[in-house]
Amino acid sequence: MPLSMNRNVFITCAVTGSGATQDRSPHVPRSPQEIARSAIDAAKAGAAVVHCHVRDPETGAPSRRLDLYREVTERIRAAEVDVVLNLTAGMGGDIVFGPPDAPLPLNAASSDMIGAAERVAHVAECLPEICTLDCGTMNFDEADYVMTNTPGMLRAMGGVMSELGVKPEIEAFDTGHLWFARKLVEDGTLAPKALVQLCMGVPWGAPNDLNTFLAMVNNVPDDWTWSAFSLGRDQMPYAAAAVLAGGNVRVGLEDNLFLEKGTLATNAQLVDRAVSMIENMGAKIMGPKQVRDALGLTKRAPVAR
Repeated sequence: MPLSMNRNVFITCAVTGSGATQDRSPHVPRSPQEIARSAIDAAKAGAAVVHCHVRDPETGAPSRRLDLYREVTERIRAAEVDVVLNLTAGMGGDIVFGPPDAPLPLNAASSDMIGAAERVAHVAECLPEICTLDCGTMNFDEADYVMTNTPGMLRAMGGVMSELGVKPEIEAFDTGHLWFARKLVEDGTLAPKALVQLCMGVPWGAPNDLNTFLAMVNNVPDDWTWSAFSLGRDQMPYAAAAVLAGGNVRVGLEDNLFLEKGTLATNAQLVDRAVSMIENMGAKIMGPKQVRDALGLTKRAPVAR
């Protein structure tokens, strides 16, 4: 594939995620106020899009509570800085089996499997401009845990997102996920000119190498908009690779906690570093209005008080 560098790049900051990072860095935000503040700081540093999960304010554990999503959304929308809001819809598909010799019954205490309507309830409540759609089932690097997204579940969730006027960001962890995403567009569940995030190096999805990355890129239709990320110390190299291959960039504490070995980062610092790198490559950073115009998004007003 010939390289076709993207000259107008938008940055997404993945602010906190749902991984067990809450005790590994003091910069991982927990409360709605901390998450919103970190998102706003990332926007000031140059992120056009902020991708948000919520956490239990006391423990930092990932949460699906509607009131937490509402507070994060309202705080970000009421801020003096503009930014496109992207909420996760990846929670609620966790199945943890019993040990290999007795997989059933499921580990009910650790599983979190709910229906399609409940998985997108916070999306219907908050109406972000973008929300994620993890486009396939996958084993993670945990012995008996499966991230579960059946075709029927994805069609139901994607249909609700489209009806709400919220643009799905297809999260593709392997080439098969892109294959099914194309089917969702062909069937009319998702609108044409889709938005996709290539998720590299997440065990056990697409491995973290450039041959696989280019295979992922080559499976994205030409009229789709795409972005990419990788984990840990590969976050910035893959940001550069995404720009070179024609895509956009995601950075943030969901995927990487460090500026360099031994130096913990904030979200704003990671965005600032990405901005410098992208501009030094000769590309321009897109603002939120440019992203809305390019993706056909509608800015939502703050909730009236």
